[in-house]
Amino acid sequence: MTADPVITRQAPTPTQPPATVRASLSPSRAADFKTCPLLYRFRSIDRLPERTTVEQARGTLVHAVLERLFDLPSAGRTPEAAGDLVAPQWDRLVTEQPELSGIFEGDDPAAVTQFLTSAAALLEGYFTVEDPRRLEPAERESLISAVVDDELLIRGYLDRLDVAPDGALRVVDYKTGGAPREAFEARALFQLKFYALVLWRTRGVVPKVLRLLYLKDAEVCDYAPDAEELVRFERTVVALWRAIEQATANQDFRPRPSRLCDWCSHQARCPTFGGTPPPFPEQVAAADPLRDARSRPAAPGADE
Repeated sequence: MTADPVITRQAPTPTQPPATVRASLSPSRAADFKTCPLLYRFRSIDRLPERTTVEQARGTLVHAVLERLFDLPSAGRTPEAAGDLVAPQWDRLVTEQPELSGIFEGDDPAAVTQFLTSAAALLEGYFTVEDPRRLEPAERESLISAVVDDELLIRGYLDRLDVAPDGALRVVDYKTGGAPREAFEARALFQLKFYALVLWRTRGVVPKVLRLLYLKDAEVCDYAPDAEELVRFERTVVALWRAIEQATANQDFRPRPSRLCDWCSHQARCPTFGGTPPPFPEQVAAADPLRDARSRPAAPGADE
């Protein structure tokens, strides 16, 4: 399938949040708390380091290539051109984030080649579901934010925002993993509803389509939200934030075992696996309302 043509519009200029804002929340951190409160604590309060996996690095690379692809003239956005961007974009990412080079044991050139080949294969999946020659995205890797409940800034980075000639919005998110089962798809849609809420509150338009592109399986998942649903979702987000504040005040972040534990970097510190969390920080750093809880935004694909 191909996507409808869209027109380019200038992204709005970020503004300072009102003085009443005292906390911020991203979809990734909100999803962490929903998945496992202890995981949220490890990432956002203890700020424990996590080693980047090959899968996360591949997602970051594919996102970078797709962002740069739209810098090319429309006629030049071909599978061959995307493939030619893979190696240069990886070199750029490793220069900017030297820790990425550590994902390959022993700096094996064959492993690097195989990694780049696997990223190129995912890009082939992208061209199966979209024709980028017919697209002119309004925004790419764009930071958006809105204030809810007067005190909470919700924010996140859009992979892509398309704006149709009639003003309709389509939020597009690239996923480099396989199309998930229902429970995991709900997690992905939670992220897109987060973005839809921000866009509605800041631009007065409910996105017409929330689109997940699963590149590995070359599948598209479209979802159409409505205003009533976003009102309910806003209540959910505010309730999550209040639960996080309560857990912080009580220093009580409990593990919530699930199948996602298999991919957790913190099993050695988790009571579910016989571990002991570090002492709770005596002073929890005050949240910067313009930043996520981490020291820098997550790289694209980090939550794949």
